[in-house]
Amino acid sequence: MRLTMKVNGRPVVADRVAPERSLLRLLRDDLGLTGTKDACEQGECGSCTVLLDGGCVNACLVPAGQADGGSVETVEGLVDVPAVVILREAFLAAGAVQCGFCTPGLLVAAQELMSRRVEPSDNDIREALAGNLCRCTGYVTIIHAVRCAWRASREVR
Repeated sequence: MRLTMKVNGRPVVADRVAPERSLLRLLRDDLGLTGTKDACEQGECGSCTVLLDGGCVNACLVPAGQADGGSVETVEGLVDVPAVVILREAFLAAGAVQCGFCTPGLLVAAQELMSRRVEPSDNDIREALAGNLCRCTGYVTIIHAVRCAWRASREVR
């Protein structure tokens, strides 16, 4: 099948996409967007989190055809978004990054939360990041980083 969509704001046409091909495989293998991590391929770890039409999805579980006509944002597309810049700085300052494998998915999920919540509570942050597993950093520092980023983003406005 032929798919047309926007990926990170750019029009993309993908030809001969098999119906069973996942959005993750399309992004990583066909478009070279390897910031979206490939870990469990079962929707358990959140490392492949991307925005599809503004909402977080596990790209490993989404058939590529579901993105036809839609808009996909990967961590590469969010690199210059002010909220993500602030999030990256907060993750580094808080020590919320160790191996970094889960970080792209966490940044996408945290950015989505910050885009829709004026003042997220710690519970809001935990809920937004609940689908993202981190095996080495620990969630206390990650939640702290998101909280610090939110405070910093308020000062920028």
